[in-house]
Amino acid sequence: MKNITDSFLCLGLGYWPSAGSFGFNTDILATNPINLSVVLGVLVFFGKGVLSNLLDNRKQRILKTIRNSEELQEGAIEQLEKARARLRKVETEADRFRVNGYSEIEREKLNLINSIYTTLEQFENYKNETIRFEQKRAINQVRQRIFQQALKGALVTLNSCLNNELHLRTISANISIFGAMKEIKD
Repeated sequence: MKNITDSFLCLGLGYWPSAGSFGFNTDILATNPINLSVVLGVLVFFGKGVLSNLLDNRKQRILKTIRNSEELQEGAIEQLEKARARLRKVETEADRFRVNGYSEIEREKLNLINSIYTTLEQFENYKNETIRFEQKRAINQVRQRIFQQALKGALVTLNSCLNNELHLRTISANISIFGAMKEIKD
């Protein structure tokens, strides 16, 4: 193989070795560009398919990765939209609960105030009734004491003023009153 490359190298430079002999061209500056061009030509010719396949495979992997990324992005966008919709729904429900809660609190507050007001009115009525009852009872007690004292005073006065004769006259008068009443009834 060395002979072939040497032959090509020599052809390119205008140097023709003698037939049947092998030789080395020791001129580095003359042989390196030729060798490099041959190697590059062989690499391009034979490596073109391999490199093309590698690049196509790489391109397919990149496209597949891009498609997967786009699908994942679409899925993430859908999930984000669903999450946003759920968030809006939850916020709406929270606002509704907040408003209903405040309304319920206000209603309960008014009901409690009305209940307390009603209870206070009942207590006031009970208080007034108790006061009236106690006043009537006190008045009745005072009347009874006054009546008892008046009776005692009358008895003392009667006992001091009564004598036998007055006593007999009173009994006779009462008997005649009862007798007159009996005649009227019959």
